[in-house]
Amino acid sequence: QVQLVESGGGLVQAGGSLRLSCAASGRTWSIYATGWFRQAPGKERAFVAAITWNDDTTTYADSVKGRFTISRDNAKNTVYLQMNSLKPEDTAVYYCAVKKIYNPNNNSEEKEYEYWGQGTQVTVNS
Repeated sequence: QVQLVESGGGLVQAGGSLRLSCAASGRTWSIYATGWFRQAPGKERAFVAAITWNDDTTTYADSVKGRFTISRDNAKNTVYLQMNSLKPEDTAVYYCAVKKIYNPNNNSEEKEYEYWGQGTQVTVNS
């Protein structure tokens, strides 16, 4: 089992920044990658970014490339999502998730992820 706790969401003006954190506990040795997903009202959950734990390979959705940065602190078992130049369309509940399966070609696929956090709300005002 892996437990995930997200933090860092909030309300921000367009153009502003937020940093989300995802702290993992439990069987962290089994984690292959951590991903961030988001779900806006009335929409399906969508991939945002992912990072692998073995070599820190990162993957981003096109909509956030150049604005968001995913990183990892190995000593703290924590993954961060730095979000800059936020837009109203970034408003969503953000979830972190982990996958144990070694499958580097599918790090953006929601079905690959086994454990999920509770979500944190990000609201961007125009």
